[in-house]
Amino acid sequence: MNKLGAMQDWTMGVTHVIDHAAREAGNREIVSRWADGSETRTTWSGIRTDALKMAQALQALGLGKGDKVASLAMNHSRHLVSWYGVAGMGGVLHTVNPRLFDDQLEYIVNHAEDKVLCYDAAFQSIVDRMRDKWTTVEHYICYDSGEHSPSFEDWIGEQDGDFEWVTGEETEPCMICYTSGTTGNPKGVQYEHRSTVLHAMAGLQPSSFNFSSSSVMLPVVPMFHAASWGLPYAGAMAGIKFVFSAVNEPAVLHELMMREGVTDSAGVPTVWLAHFQYCDKEGIDLPPLKAATIGGSACPRFMIERLMRNGTRVQHAWGMTETSPIGTVGGPTWDWDQLTFEEKVDKTAMQGRPVFGVELRVVDLDDMTTPLPRDGKTSGALQVRGPWVIKRYFKAEEDATNADGWFDTGDVGIIHPDGTLQLTDRTKDVIKSGGEWISSVELENAAVGHPGVAEAAAVGMYHPKWDERPVLFVVKKEGQEIDAESVIAFLSDKVAKWWLPDAVEFVDDIPHTATGKISKKDLRDRFSDYKLADA
Repeated sequence: MNKLGAMQDWTMGVTHVIDHAAREAGNREIVSRWADGSETRTTWSGIRTDALKMAQALQALGLGKGDKVASLAMNHSRHLVSWYGVAGMGGVLHTVNPRLFDDQLEYIVNHAEDKVLCYDAAFQSIVDRMRDKWTTVEHYICYDSGEHSPSFEDWIGEQDGDFEWVTGEETEPCMICYTSGTTGNPKGVQYEHRSTVLHAMAGLQPSSFNFSSSSVMLPVVPMFHAASWGLPYAGAMAGIKFVFSAVNEPAVLHELMMREGVTDSAGVPTVWLAHFQYCDKEGIDLPPLKAATIGGSACPRFMIERLMRNGTRVQHAWGMTETSPIGTVGGPTWDWDQLTFEEKVDKTAMQGRPVFGVELRVVDLDDMTTPLPRDGKTSGALQVRGPWVIKRYFKAEEDATNADGWFDTGDVGIIHPDGTLQLTDRTKDVIKSGGEWISSVELENAAVGHPGVAEAAAVGMYHPKWDERPVLFVVKKEGQEIDAESVIAFLSDKVAKWWLPDAVEFVDDIPHTATGKISKKDLRDRFSDYKLADA
């Protein structure tokens, strides 16, 4: 082929990312607050040096290209080193969620065929409990202690860092994450070097994380969850300062945010709720963050309002393990300065717009193939495709996409004319009453706005006339006495009248999955004998 006038061959590998960070932002700090309260500081240059040593150390253990290394850890600099050290050896990092149940932990480590497991001392009990069940793991390394296993620092300290990154095709894998497995065994999603680099570049866009070299990010989203939303890669590309905490206690996070000048943070709604409660109890202001990215589950309106009144840009995001995970992010729209505060909150409460590289569509819920209009009214099953969207699960025999490359997300949503995504439910949780759809998520989000409601879950229950009717299960806030009538009255001007629950049942707790999401399956199982009064 005549390449006259063509571009240079440059493989999109994640080692280019850490090379860039060390070269262009080598002195930018990486701060880690450990579980025991101690702190360490390093730089992007230090992360690269340790990653080179880790790659050497893995080779010394006999690992080679394609071998998998598991991490069982929270957020800290040594975990960050692993993201680049494993890939730099030609291996695949498997971030393991310590919140999974034992049978899931056994399954995913053996299914991935992990050969080395690096872990935090805080998870020693898990390692002790699972060691005999993890049949593929040959070596254990402890990130922060040498009491029970070789310590990470001693292990890589035996190497000199004189190492050349192992290179290969950009379509080779560099990381694998497993879904939470709400039905059946968890499924592995294997990310490629190319898809990871493209995803990180998308995360830098102003409509996404909007990072610059002056950004200081404290990610509360764990590094084991959905590739930490791509932050360790995007942050390295921009050369930002990272502030990590191995514990997610509001008092610790608040002190770090204030002391280290944190400008950006990212986490699920429960993280922000806990921070609100801490600040209210202590009588102090929220940290003066420039931006807060919220994902994992729908963000209640009152949370968005409070952060925005604090002067914080709220970036409501949607994604999933299968999308690496960025799908959509909600930043200011072109007409932002013309909107009222309430209109801005309305816009932010939705899940944002797809970044370049992501295509979205909604299809008919009954046939799952007929595309529906992007009119801001019509809801359907959400499908997605793009260069960092899954094609096939790890070790699966069939593609996870249809013939046209569309992946069914399991979500139900509406796409507005400007491309904004509004999620309304999960396909398995949406309530069909009298042939019409009711969003359980919108009911729940409206209910948690009640001053006496701590948590709520809406479930469709059998009804002889309407097929299903919503029942709202509610956990009361501590010290609050509320009844069903007051909850329904509160909802009456917030949702359509025919959406109002037929019953409100107060419970001590609502079951959750290992990743912290409400488990409708377990809730239905718990109330399998439940019958509506008129059913």
